Amino acid sequence: MKHRRTVVAIAATLVVLAPIGWFWQQSLVPDGLSAMDMGYADYGGGPAMPAGHHHGSSVAELKPAADRAADVSVRLVARKERFDIPGRGPMDGYTLNHTSPGPQINAKQGDLIEVTLVNESVPDGMTLHWHGVDVPAAEDGVAGITQDAVQPGQTFTYRFVAVDAGTYWYHSHQLSHEQVKKGLYGVLVISPGTTDVVAAVHTYDKVRTVNGGYGERRVAATGTVRLRLINTDNGPMAAWVDGTGYRVVAVDGTAVNDPPPVEGKSVLVTAGGRIDLEITLPPGKAVRIGLGGGPTTLVIGDGDAPTAPEPKDRVDLLTYGKPAAALPFDPAKATRHFNYTIGRRPGFFNGKPGLWWTINGHQYPKVPMFMVTEGDLVTMTVKNTSGQVHPMHLHGHHVLVLTRNGAQATGSPWWTDSLNVEDNETYEIAFLADNPGIWMDHCHNLPHASQGLVTHLMYEGVTTPFHLDGPTGNQPE
Repeated sequence: MKHRRTVVAIAATLVVLAPIGWFWQQSLVPDGLSAMDMGYADYGGGPAMPAGHHHGSSVAELKPAADRAADVSVRLVARKERFDIPGRGPMDGYTLNHTSPGPQINAKQGDLIEVTLVNESVPDGMTLHWHGVDVPAAEDGVAGITQDAVQPGQTFTYRFVAVDAGTYWYHSHQLSHEQVKKGLYGVLVISPGTTDVVAAVHTYDKVRTVNGGYGERRVAATGTVRLRLINTDNGPMAAWVDGTGYRVVAVDGTAVNDPPPVEGKSVLVTAGGRIDLEITLPPGKAVRIGLGGGPTTLVIGDGDAPTAPEPKDRVDLLTYGKPAAALPFDPAKATRHFNYTIGRRPGFFNGKPGLWWTINGHQYPKVPMFMVTEGDLVTMTVKNTSGQVHPMHLHGHHVLVLTRNGAQATGSPWWTDSLNVEDNETYEIAFLADNPGIWMDHCHNLPHASQGLVTHLMYEGVTTPFHLDGPTGNQPE
């Protein structure tokens, strides 16, 4: 009897543990995984790709002409080192040319920008991704997708044409949830004006900064200025102006059509997003830019600036500005439609138990790959049922917001590359598949991306020779 009870106990234990072990094993992300082998193909109701469609151009070949001379040349040397946060003190992290943020890169529209990255001492390797710039695929800077991470002692050169004027930023896309937070980022402005003021907000180890400094920071200016707000953090940030009104003149590098004046409202800048404000300074007075609350603010002008709490009302980009006379495409004629539903469920991810993100009910890397052919007109429904906000970022493209929770966009065309999707919100967006490559489509709360909230937009005939993890050590998030 005792022997029988032991056998029964062992059998019962196996009945319980065997499924857990199976789920654990299934959750492991294989070393050396290629984007070509991830998930399953989703054709969005359009035609499937013909057999052998992967036998085309390598993503590494999609770059600008090699014989054109650079108009803007920059050398960035990345180091692991201790640096100073003005107003707060030293911290250990990463720098570019001994500073964080790295040097601001300025270029005119149409310039060819050439940036040479030298990794002197970032131990896990790094890359540079040009956030919001629709670069050729080979220049996108995503470890394991468009290149291998640049290891200590190695050099990599990026080249791309500054096609669209606007406010952008750059950051590492290797272990980005760690490397960006600890300092590997900088500002890129295309066609800067003489009255530009940049406000790049970044949190180092719970210390919120603007342009790398803590507390009240000041900029001298008079007349009308263009304030370029950049949110490099993982969550959305409200920004506002104390002391005068403003206009929202650009979103994610794209001009707003006929923007009206704003008084007593904040504007939301999501993680990774950029908002440009036009501010006319009162004669002889200063204004204060509220940056999500707390002690770090930006004062523009001379003298004291008023201080006020965050306004209760917020600019709604769905209705702000006026519609354009015409759009570059008719969304009703879309050739593919995709669903991107973000959820969450308990289980294992890469062998670790917890609550993990899902896309259309699937966990990374078994998520849908959105398959397109160059020239396709695409619509996508982005739905969030996960319980948290997600700033969604599609590389290589700007998307047009069509609806939010069923309400039609009625203001200026809202073009974005970083879309704030709150819990229980649904957006319909549209874009033209006009930039061949393999493009990440992920949450820019970078820890969320590192936990699997990542998929790809994949073009017919484009392949990648790069792999994740394994001998290369590529870890894009």
